[in-house]
Amino acid sequence: MRNSTVRAVNQLTTRWAAQAPVGDTSTVFTAAGVWPLLALLADGSGGPARTELAQALGIPAEAAGGAARELLAALADVQGLRTATGLWAKAGLPLEEGWTARLPAGARGTLTGDPDTDAKALDAWASDRTGGLIERMPVSLDENTLLVLASALALRLKWIQPFDEGCGEPFAGPWAGRPVRTLHRSTSLLDRVRVAHGPSGAVTLLEVVGAAGVDVHLVLGEPEASVGDTLTAGIAAVTRVLPVTGASLLPDGNPGPGLAVGTVADHSPEPRLDIETVAFDVRSEHDLLDHAWLFGLETATDRGHGHFPGISSQPLAITSARQSALARFHAEGFEAAAVTALGARAGCAPPRPRYRARRAVVRFDRPFGFLAVHRTSRLVLAAGWVSEPESP
Repeated sequence: MRNSTVRAVNQLTTRWAAQAPVGDTSTVFTAAGVWPLLALLADGSGGPARTELAQALGIPAEAAGGAARELLAALADVQGLRTATGLWAKAGLPLEEGWTARLPAGARGTLTGDPDTDAKALDAWASDRTGGLIERMPVSLDENTLLVLASALALRLKWIQPFDEGCGEPFAGPWAGRPVRTLHRSTSLLDRVRVAHGPSGAVTLLEVVGAAGVDVHLVLGEPEASVGDTLTAGIAAVTRVLPVTGASLLPDGNPGPGLAVGTVADHSPEPRLDIETVAFDVRSEHDLLDHAWLFGLETATDRGHGHFPGISSQPLAITSARQSALARFHAEGFEAAAVTALGARAGCAPPRPRYRARRAVVRFDRPFGFLAVHRTSRLVLAAGWVSEPESP
């Protein structure tokens, strides 16, 4: 996939992350599921709506349709990732042949005007395309809905090295004294954990390698750092915008949040990284119109005018834009899915040690972020925040 498109999608992810809720709220979102739909809208838009969509996309509107098709085709080649697009139009709605001919391959359907009937059909599509991870299409339907444009994304990956699962209670922080579902493992690869420095201080990043071409990075910021600052620093680090330093080169002590590094007496000269984290299951519902400016949809929601002459000769305005998303991190692997829909309406004593060895210990025992990243392109497929771990 093109570097310019990857950068544009990652920039939208960063801006969305900066708006992440504060406080005790878990969230998961995927700009990779929204960006292609906005690009397809931009391809058929006109007037001020076209300008706003291009600004949100980060590329010219005239290039948006082609970029969306290329991105979706590239995502379809990512092992473990399923993607799909769908278009449903009300019977009798004239659609511009040039625009529909440029759409990526996907489902085509007709809206009957009966909200219950249409909802069942759209829900079935969402469930089928995500393997049951997302059961409902996140769109507001009524008898006046003229068009629905949707994307589905489902990621399933297994760890190269699974975790050992257990039960524990953090000693400090907001999870102190609570039984949580813990995950543990060790590796000799110290640089699986790295530290970067963002506007709100240091962030610690742990790379958990998937068996295919996608990895998950856990991101722990300073206790006082905001969710948005921690996630945006993490995104900058994993996309190589922000410099990072691996644990093998970090000084002894506590060079990053949740991280301790030092030289200890051991039975082996090999370095060792001990990892302690928690399992999580995060689900989110997003109304994109709550941040319409972020997605270039402010003008497009004005029902006093039509904004998509390249889609239909009948005036259209956006009345619904939503995303349903989930992420699960467990001992064997990771799952993430999202369905995004735009509607237009009118996780015994040993012998004496003989060696001195480098050792690092990283603990994710308080709220942290996560990023699912395509290893080759550095495209961020999903991002989120864990405020509540799974109970045993």
